Amino acid sequence: MNNELVSESESDYRNPLFAFPAKLISYLLHPLFVPIYVMLFLVYVHPAFFSGFSPKQQGQTILIILLNLVFFPLFAVLLLKGLGFIPSIFLRNQKDRIIPYIACGIFYFWSYTVFKEQSLYPSVVASFILGIFLASSGALIANIYFKISMHAIGMGGWLGLFVLIANNGSMLMTWPLAIVILLTGLVGTSRLILHSHKPFEIYTGFLLGFIAQVVAYLVVGGF
Repeated sequence: MNNELVSESESDYRNPLFAFPAKLISYLLHPLFVPIYVMLFLVYVHPAFFSGFSPKQQGQTILIILLNLVFFPLFAVLLLKGLGFIPSIFLRNQKDRIIPYIACGIFYFWSYTVFKEQSLYPSVVASFILGIFLASSGALIANIYFKISMHAIGMGGWLGLFVLIANNGSMLMTWPLAIVILLTGLVGTSRLILHSHKPFEIYTGFLLGFIAQVVAYLVVGGF
């Protein structure tokens, strides 16, 4: 039996010491949650992007991101499961991922359009969300051929954005980059421990997420 067909329960049996932390990391750093982690950093840690925002405006920004990039995509997946379009919310095979990719892509593009048209917000937000949309679109195409890692896409996008921020010199990004690189390694290792993906699927996912942020940065015109 190849790795792609190994169930998570069998994986637990093979790696009893590492299976639980691997699952925990996979849940906490699920790609649906990455946008909120990134936005928390941009709003509350970065010294420039949201410096002119009041605490109320900052909180509203986080709420908008939470609703459009986390809640609505998650609700769409749960609704698809409830209607019987997918057998599991974990989207374990390529067929299960087609409709969720399309549904999430709609929310991502809508969010990008909204933030792009709102001059109040720094362009880094529109750039980041466009990168998410491009990555999800690329994942939909890649899904035709193989089960690309969504977790790796999320981490690649996170790291890609931080590299771009470091490049523009608006903040010393040594410690944020170090943390995200460490988390990226943990996520990739966790997916391998759980036999959820092959190395190729993780590497291509990471590259897709990273490159999508670079392309979005160029399209938006920097930040």
